[in-house]
Amino acid sequence: MYFRAQNHSSFGLFKKATTFATCKIYIIKMEKLIKNISVDCVIFGFNSKTLQVLLTERILKDEKTGEILISDYTLQGHHVLVGENLDDAARRVLKEKTGLDNIYLEQYYTFGNVNRISNPKDQLWVRTRYPEISDHVISVGYFSLVNSALVKPDHGHEFTQWFPVEELPPLAFDHETIIQKALEALRFKLWREPIGFELLPEKFTLTQLQSLYEAVLGIKLDRRNFRKKVSQMKHIILMDDHKKRSSPNNPQNYFFSREVYEKTRKARLDFTI
Repeated sequence: MYFRAQNHSSFGLFKKATTFATCKIYIIKMEKLIKNISVDCVIFGFNSKTLQVLLTERILKDEKTGEILISDYTLQGHHVLVGENLDDAARRVLKEKTGLDNIYLEQYYTFGNVNRISNPKDQLWVRTRYPEISDHVISVGYFSLVNSALVKPDHGHEFTQWFPVEELPPLAFDHETIIQKALEALRFKLWREPIGFELLPEKFTLTQLQSLYEAVLGIKLDRRNFRKKVSQMKHIILMDDHKKRSSPNNPQNYFFSREVYEKTRKARLDFTI
């Protein structure tokens, strides 16, 4: 069978292969990889209404017949390079996929189930795309938070897009589990630290802030109670040019001060109803 594989996560490490074993594919320079350790990055964004995750399309076709053998989506990930730290590998993936530096990144879980790549479609993908990769790959999960408006996808951006976390397409490997674990970790930390501001523009309204928390936590918050608690948080500051009465046509804008937060860390972001 003659295959064509499409998944744009090359990171400059692929070379065009010659025809062998009746397969024509792009093979990675295996000597640069640790064959059984990878990182998978769950990149979260927010579009003012829903929490989203950045996914890349994975397609495998039979070049002779044009039959689509695999059509689904993957997280942004890659194998760790020889001599590379785990965090550096994750940052490399994020830079390639978003075009951004210095974005929020947290390691949250390790995925080592021996059946991670046992699905027949995944086995076919690995055999044709990464024939020398180990049958048992351990992946370290990271989640990152970005202002989705700033994301500049890589050269394969036409195959990379945002999906609501509640409406995920078919996913490769155990990536649905990886996303759900990342969402659990994000929700846990959101109650305790003000990491949600990483998903917002520099200036935001209280309506945007409440929508963010509702989207991430999957619950409805009481508007009056929410605003009362926010008003007690010194690190959420009203913009100077909006220190006037808010109106529907002219809502007040706020910004998050990391400096003030560090000085007043006891003021927790606790929006318990």
